[in-house]
Amino acid sequence: MLSGDARGEPRQRTLRMTMKRQSDQTLGRPMREDVSLATVAARAGVSVSTVSRIVNGQTRRASPATVARVRDAIEAVGYRPNPVGRALQRGQSQLVAMIAANLDNPAMATIASSTETALREAGYVMILCDTHDRAELQDEYLFAMRAQMVRGYVLVAAVPSPGLSELSISGAPTVFVNRRNPSGSGPFVGIDDAAAGAAVADYFADLGRRAPAVVFPRLSSSASRDRVSGFLARLRERGWSDEAIVRADGEGRSHLQVGYDAGARIFDGRDRPDAILCVSDQIAYGVNRRALECGLKIPGDCELVSIDGTPLNKWVAPWLKSIEIPYAVYGAEIVSGLQLIWRGEPFGERLLPCKFG
Repeated sequence: MLSGDARGEPRQRTLRMTMKRQSDQTLGRPMREDVSLATVAARAGVSVSTVSRIVNGQTRRASPATVARVRDAIEAVGYRPNPVGRALQRGQSQLVAMIAANLDNPAMATIASSTETALREAGYVMILCDTHDRAELQDEYLFAMRAQMVRGYVLVAAVPSPGLSELSISGAPTVFVNRRNPSGSGPFVGIDDAAAGAAVADYFADLGRRAPAVVFPRLSSSASRDRVSGFLARLRERGWSDEAIVRADGEGRSHLQVGYDAGARIFDGRDRPDAILCVSDQIAYGVNRRALECGLKIPGDCELVSIDGTPLNKWVAPWLKSIEIPYAVYGAEIVSGLQLIWRGEPFGERLLPCKFG
């Protein structure tokens, strides 16, 4: 025999279901989750094709009253267009793939955040992938994104790979960020890296520093190479010989490790530099760690300048002078470039201003 509580539970469950159905009917909600165009059409008293045209922005063939009735029905039943179905119908998608080299890097994380915001405001959805600077993983993501019917690609610090070469040949809408296309030309958003390196050289020269050095990754990119070349060229113009400029690279994909390893070679030598350009913030963190272990004070014994200037520096590296790159506004420039490409208009490159912070 059932207890009073056990007998009451089925009745309470039935009562809750009945109240929910009545509430849904009162509010005009459908009693099933898969709301379709037919649901909207039935409520508005029009054909499914009429609803489809209005949902897709084609309102010329319908009267203002019909358009208003359909839109009221859409709101009442809670209809949301299926983005996959619309993509198949139009041959387009609202998805944009961002493939970044290393999201542990605060600069890349800031670019990703600003791009996601700009895409969302423009009506698109961003898929974010981290390649960890590995060519084979980059190709895996490129292949997967093609299967997802993405409408465009944002490649942040891309590395050479067969899949990237195929993407470039295909003409798919793509914007390269920070590093230029290693497989050829392509739309680019970044800074004038050579000019940034030259600015650091001028800064050291104007300070009266006599023993400059530059630290960069052995697995170099176009951005790193341009920053180093701009730095060296300007020092030569200011009177330094090549032999007087210390160059130190570090192995590995981690810029922290690159800076730490290169710092060992720099500070263990007989002639220590009094000013060092680090081509990224994280390289500067590694160099500073090694300097502290060697008993040196930064910036007293040696001036460090990096090129990135992420907001994190104010909290973890107040000792670091840096050229600040406006990563927070990259997103708007990237989306603007994609929209130009989608309209069939040219978009070559957008070089953003940077400054000493």
